[in-house]
Amino acid sequence: MDPSTSTSELHPHPNRGATPFSTAPERPLPQTPFYSIEYPGYVQTTSVPLVVRNLGGQSSIDNAFKRTASRTEALLELALRPGQPFAHPVPGDVVGTNNILLKVVKRKREKKIGDAVDDGTLGEYTVEAIGVIPKTARFRSMVDYQYQPDMNDPVSKLRVAMDNMDVDVLRSYTIPEEKAEYMAPSTTQIPNTSVEVDVNLDPLLADPPTTQSLSGSIKPGTKMKSNLRLFPPPLFSRQTIPQGYNFKLNTASMVSTSVDEETGEEKKRLINRMRWKGYGPASIMFTDTQVPDKPPQAVEEGRTLIDQEILRKLEELFVERPVWTRMSLFNQMTPSETREILNSKVLLPLVCYVFQDGPWRDTLVRFSYDPRKDPRARYFQRLYFRNANHPIARPSVITRRQDRSAANVQIRAMEEGTEKEADRRRSHIFDGQTVTKETAAFQLCDITDPMLKAMIEDTDDLREECNERDGWYTSHSFERIKMVLRHKFFSLLEGHPATDEECRALLVNNEGVAKATISNRAHKLRAGKHNMAKGALRPEDAAAMRLRATLDRNAKTLQASR
Repeated sequence: MDPSTSTSELHPHPNRGATPFSTAPERPLPQTPFYSIEYPGYVQTTSVPLVVRNLGGQSSIDNAFKRTASRTEALLELALRPGQPFAHPVPGDVVGTNNILLKVVKRKREKKIGDAVDDGTLGEYTVEAIGVIPKTARFRSMVDYQYQPDMNDPVSKLRVAMDNMDVDVLRSYTIPEEKAEYMAPSTTQIPNTSVEVDVNLDPLLADPPTTQSLSGSIKPGTKMKSNLRLFPPPLFSRQTIPQGYNFKLNTASMVSTSVDEETGEEKKRLINRMRWKGYGPASIMFTDTQVPDKPPQAVEEGRTLIDQEILRKLEELFVERPVWTRMSLFNQMTPSETREILNSKVLLPLVCYVFQDGPWRDTLVRFSYDPRKDPRARYFQRLYFRNANHPIARPSVITRRQDRSAANVQIRAMEEGTEKEADRRRSHIFDGQTVTKETAAFQLCDITDPMLKAMIEDTDDLREECNERDGWYTSHSFERIKMVLRHKFFSLLEGHPATDEECRALLVNNEGVAKATISNRAHKLRAGKHNMAKGALRPEDAAAMRLRATLDRNAKTLQASR
C-alpha cells in the first residue's frame, strides 16, 4: 500500500459522488452590509410596518444600527403593548456578528398525471449569498411585569398628555381629591353569565363578592375589584435573565405560639430566633447628668458566653485606671487576648461605657466613674490630630482586605516573638523623640515628654468646673498644650525632633493666633458636628492645611521627576 494514500481515498463517503475529491466552486462574497433584528414573534410581509412601529419607528432602528452609535444608543425597545404608557418595553441589545445573508429559492416540480408515488423529493433549492450581517439586534431579556392602571384616572391622563406634549392638559391638571372608596364594582362580565370577574385574573385570586352593602348603589353579592389608585414604577424587576432562586425555608425561623389571656384564642406566628442583638457599649453625651453603672441588658445576657479570665483582667485594668483609649488598653493585653476581645463584641461593653463627645470622646470609661466630677480626670483627656499629608478618602475593598491581612500577619508575628513586644506596648506613649504611627491620638497621662508633662501637670491654670470643649483646663492652657504637641509630633514625622527652644518660640509667636482661636470658639458645640475637643482644626483651617499639603506633595513629585 502506498503510504501516502489516505483512508478517505480507500473508503469514499457514501454520500459523495464518483469524484470524492471534487470541491465546491468558489464564489465571491458580496460586501453589502445588512442589519438583522431577531424579533420575538411571528412576522409576515404584511406585518412589517407593525413590527417597525413596535420597535419605536424607523428612526429608532437607524440610531441603534448607525456606525457611530454609543453603547447606550445601541439599544432597541420592543413595545408589546404600543400606546400604553405604563407598559414596560422589552430591552434589546445590538451586538456585533459575522453572519452571511443567504437568499434561498425553492422550486417545486409539477406533478404530472401518471407519475409514481412521491419519493420524498421536495424540489430544487438555490442558495445565493447576497451580503454580510455585521450587527444583529437580539431580545434575550425577560419581559418585565405589566400593570395597567385605570386610563380614566387624572394621573393617567397627565401621563398621556406628557407624551403628547399637550400643554392645555398639563396646565389644567390639579391633584384630585383622595376618597376612601377602595373597592368598586367590577365592570367586566363574562358573556352569557351573570358573574362579573376580571378576565385577566385567575378566578382563585379574584376578590370574593361583597356580603354587605358598601353604599346605597351597590347590592350585596356584587363582584368587587380594587379601587386603589396604584401606578406602576418605572421598573418592577432588575433581573433580565432567568435566575434559579432555589427557595428554601429560613432555618432561623420558628413558630411561636401565644394565647390571648382574655379570649383564650391561640395564635401562631413566625419569629427569627437568630435575630441580631445589639452588643454595643453604653454611650452618653457630655450634657447627660447620669453615667451608666451597669451594661445594657442585651450585653449582660452574654456574660456567661465569654472568656472569664480575660473579663477578670479587664476589670482589674479599669480598677487601676478608670479611663483608657482602645490602643492603650490593647497594649496591656497579649495578641491572642486582643483578638478575643475584638471577636467577642461583648467583653468591652461589660466593663465600660463611652462618651460620644467632649474631652473624653472615644475613650473607654469605667462604669459609675464620672470624669466630669473628678479634677484628676484631666490626665485622661484625649488629644487627636489628623495627618493632613494623608487625604481623607474611603479605602477600597482591596485595600481593606490587604490591611486586614497585614494586621493578621502582624499579630501572628507577635505571637511567634518575631516583633519586639516592648515597642508594641509603648505605641500609645509619646516621649517627643520617637513616633510609631502617622496619626496622633494620645491621652495626657501617656505623654512623657518633659516640656509637655510640665505643662500638663501645671495646676495654676485650671477650671473649677469641667468644660465641654477643654475639660478641666482653661482654653488658653489647653490650646498651648495642643500647639506644642502638634509641632513636636509632625516634626518627628518629617524626620527631626523639635527642641524645647523651638516650641517656646512657637508659643510666643502664636500667642495672638491662640487668642483669636479661643475667641472664635464662643459658639456651643452640637452633637455629631465638628468637635474641637478632639484637637482638630476648624473645618476651613483643616481644608487649607490639606490643600497646602497637596501642593507641597505635587511640588516635591515634580522636583523629583526633573
